[in-house]
Amino acid sequence: MSEVDDAIAAARASWARITEPGAAPSPQRTRTRRAPGHGMRRLKMIVAAALAIVVAAFVAGIVAPIGIMGAFLALVAIFVATATIAAWPAARDRPPPPAETLRKVDIKALPAQTERWLAAQRAQLPAPAQHLVDRIGERLDTLSPQLARVEPEGEAALEIRRLVGEQLPAFVGDYARVPEPLRRTERNGRTPDTALIDGLALIEREIAGMTERLAQGDLDSLQTRGRFLEMKYSGDAE
Repeated sequence: MSEVDDAIAAARASWARITEPGAAPSPQRTRTRRAPGHGMRRLKMIVAAALAIVVAAFVAGIVAPIGIMGAFLALVAIFVATATIAAWPAARDRPPPPAETLRKVDIKALPAQTERWLAAQRAQLPAPAQHLVDRIGERLDTLSPQLARVEPEGEAALEIRRLVGEQLPAFVGDYARVPEPLRRTERNGRTPDTALIDGLALIEREIAGMTERLAQGDLDSLQTRGRFLEMKYSGDAE
């Protein structure tokens, strides 16, 4: 299969995840969550740091000869930078951000930060809610690239911040504070477990809807350009 075919298949899978709220996370999604490519990013950072040190040593050598001691210090600096970057904990290994800080996070980083916080709450939730947490994490991953073009103070960003950075953490936090024996006790016709599951399902659908609305312009442009190409080049062929 060519790279173009792979890209088309990936685009169709992403669109299916947005438009089919009941679809389960794909095996590829599960593998991505377990191995998000931290090793390659670390390697790139190590190479960049080593190049920066070599360039700095070269420039210093032009100004004044650094000698053997200077070259040795440059090697030590490369070793220290490599060890520091290699030992630095990955994002998934660092403590999740406190819920109260999510409302102040930069809008572009908000989905990833909220997903980290939500993943830390997963173990204390009932099994159906854990499945929904995974689904919400997938929705947040899909939403994240769309936010690169969103005005930080615009209405769309404020709506996303309210749901993802405020209401979602507050909702899960309210459930977490309910004593465990009371979570399956019916109150006003529903148990806290049921209320949690229904609320998370609603949030998951709303995040999918936000992603679709943000992508609507690109989808319309793609469709319009495709029709133009068909009219121009199919007509010429005929």
